[in-house]
Amino acid sequence: MPHTPLPTATPNFRTLDLNLLRVFDEVMSERSLTRAARNLSLTQPAVSNALRRLREALGDELVHRSGQGVEPTAYALALWPAVHNALRELQELIVPSSFEPATADDTFVLAMADATAAALIPGLVDIIETEAPGVSIRVVPLATRDPRRLLDDAAADLAIGYFPAVLADLTARSQTGAAVSFAHQRLYDGEYVCVMRQGHPFASGPLTLNRFCSARHLLVSFSGRPYGFIDESLASLERQRRIVLTVNQFFTAGRVVANSNLLTVLPRHFVNVTGIADELVYRELPFDVPTVHVDAVWHHRQQQHSAHQWLRQTIARSAAQAFAEKET
Repeated sequence: MPHTPLPTATPNFRTLDLNLLRVFDEVMSERSLTRAARNLSLTQPAVSNALRRLREALGDELVHRSGQGVEPTAYALALWPAVHNALRELQELIVPSSFEPATADDTFVLAMADATAAALIPGLVDIIETEAPGVSIRVVPLATRDPRRLLDDAAADLAIGYFPAVLADLTARSQTGAAVSFAHQRLYDGEYVCVMRQGHPFASGPLTLNRFCSARHLLVSFSGRPYGFIDESLASLERQRRIVLTVNQFFTAGRVVANSNLLTVLPRHFVNVTGIADELVYRELPFDVPTVHVDAVWHHRQQQHSAHQWLRQTIARSAAQAFAEKET
C-alpha cells in the first residue's frame, strides 16, 4: 500500500480557521473551484484564497489543476473523509435534518444473517408499507462476527446479529476513555438449544453430555472456521464433539438436520423461522454456554441523522414483535 505523504509543516489546530475546511470539503466533493464557489455562494477568487490559506496551514498543495477541474493530492484524499464526516455530524447536531417517513424515498442497507432477516424483515416490511411506502430496504449477507469494517466503509447502514467480541471491545474502549466509533443497541436476549430431526434417537429422553458428544454434528459458521464457541465450552470440560459438516446459513442447517441424524446448535428463536419447525425437535444443552444476544451496530457518524434514528427505532419495533412471537 503506498505511503500517504505527510504535510511538510506542523499544523497548529488552535489557530486553524475551521471555515477553510468547509471550502476544502466542497472542493473535494465537486472537484471544481467554480462549482464549489457556486455551492458556497462565494466568488471563485474567494475559494482560491481559502485554499491557499489552508495549503499554507497544512503544508500540502491539496489539489492541482487538471483539465476543467482539480485533482486532489494523496494527503487531501486521506484527510477528506474525516473532514467530511465531522462536518456532517456538526450539521446534524446544529441544524438537524427532518426525516418524514410518509414522503421519504431513502434506501437503507442492512447486513444480517439469513435467519435474522427471516425473523425481522416481515414485520419491518409491514411497518414500511404502512408508514413509509417510499422507503426501500436492501439486505446484504453478514459473513463475519465483526461488522465494523463493513460499517466503516459505509457498505451497510446497520449490522444486526450476534457480536459478543465486538461489544466487549467497544465496552472496554469506552471504559478507558478511548474514542469509540460505533454504537449498538440490544434487540433480543435468548438461548442456544440443540436441534435434531423428529424421531432422532436422542429426541426422547434427556440429552446428556455423553449423548451430545457421541453424536455427529453440523456447525453453522459464518467465517468458515471448523469450530465455534460450543467447542470452546466443551474444551473447558475436557470434552469434544465430532463436526462432520460446516455450513454458513441457518436455513441450510435446518434442512440438513431435518433429513439426517446430525445435531446442530441454534438460537432457540431461529427454530421457528426455518420454515420446517414441525420437522425439528430442540433440547436444552447439557452444559453452560453464553446467552445469545441479537444486537444492532452502526457507525457513530450516523448517530444523529434523523433518517437513521427512524431506521433504528423501526428495527427495534420489528424485533420486539418478532421475538415476542417466537417466545409464545
